[in-house]
Amino acid sequence: MTRFYGELAPLWPLVSPVEDYAAETAELIDVLRARRPQAKTLLELGSGGGHVAHYMKRAFECHLTDLSEPMLECSRRLNPECAHAVGDMRTLDLGRTFDVVLAHDAIDYMISEDDLRAVFDTAWRHLAPGGLACFIPDDVTETYGAGTGVSGGDGADGCGVRLFEWAEPAVPGRTTVDVHYAFLVRDPSGDVRNYYERHATGLFPRGTWERLLAQRGFSVEVVVESTKEDRAGRLLFLARKPGAEA
Repeated sequence: MTRFYGELAPLWPLVSPVEDYAAETAELIDVLRARRPQAKTLLELGSGGGHVAHYMKRAFECHLTDLSEPMLECSRRLNPECAHAVGDMRTLDLGRTFDVVLAHDAIDYMISEDDLRAVFDTAWRHLAPGGLACFIPDDVTETYGAGTGVSGGDGADGCGVRLFEWAEPAVPGRTTVDVHYAFLVRDPSGDVRNYYERHATGLFPRGTWERLLAQRGFSVEVVVESTKEDRAGRLLFLARKPGAEA
C-alpha cells in the first residue's frame, strides 16, 4: 500500500475536491443510461475516495470496492448509503451480478495485459446478461503526453495539502510509465511535512483495449469524452456482455 492511498488518504478531499467530478459524471450517467436505460445497480472497481460514486449514486444503487481500506473509509463518510468492500479488481468475487460495472482511472494501475484480462474477467463475472461495463483510463498510448501538474487545497481546520505530479515520457515498447508525486502537507498547527513516492501506471494502445475486451466475449464501443478541461477527452471503453437484459 502506498502512502498516497494509506497514510495520506484522509487528505483526498483536499487533493481532488468532489466538486471537480460533477460535469464528467453527469456525462457518464448520460452515456450509460443511453445504452442501458433500465439499469439499476452499479459496481465500481477501484472506487477510491468515492468522488465519482457521489454523483453516480443519484442514478444507480452503488456497490463500491477498492484495494485501500483508508480510501474506502473516506468514501463511507461521503457515501454512507452505498455498500463498500475491500477487494482487488483483478480477483474480486462478490458472488452476485450488477447491471453496470465501472472502472474509472484506478484501472491505470493495471500494468500488463494479464492485469487487464483479469479485470475484464472480474467485470464479466459480475455482470448480469446484457450488462454493460465501462472502463475509463486516463490515457491510451495515442493520447498520452508527459507533463506536470499541481493540485490541492486547504481545509477549514487549517490543514492543507499541495500535490506536485510529474509524469515521465512514455518509452516505446513498454506498457508502463513512471509518475512521481511530491506532497507538502500542513498540519492545523502550521507544521509542514513533505512526502515523495513513485507510481508505475499502465499505458496501452486503444487497439489493445479493444482486442482484449473482444477476446473476453464483450461487444465493444468506444466513446470520446467531452471535456472543458485542458486535456484530451478520455476514451470510454463500453463493453456489453451478451444476453437478454433482465
